[in-house]
Amino acid sequence: MVRFVQIAMGSGAEPSYHFLLARDLSLMQAAEYDVVDADIGEIMRLLSALSGKLREPAEPRHFELGAKG
Repeated sequence: MVRFVQIAMGSGAEPSYHFLLARDLSLMQAAEYDVVDADIGEIMRLLSALSGKLREPAEPRHFELGAKG
């Protein structure tokens, strides 16, 4: 799962560059770029947080045997 998140993060970097290029070539307005860039940034932050959580060692689960009472 971690590997798929890493792939998604790499894939997220590609459109970021393309939108930057589109803005620099005046193919999109700066205000439009700012919105898209903020959205991509948020997605990348979420993927980074997910990657970090997936890498954390799982906490041991403790089960109590016996009847509830």
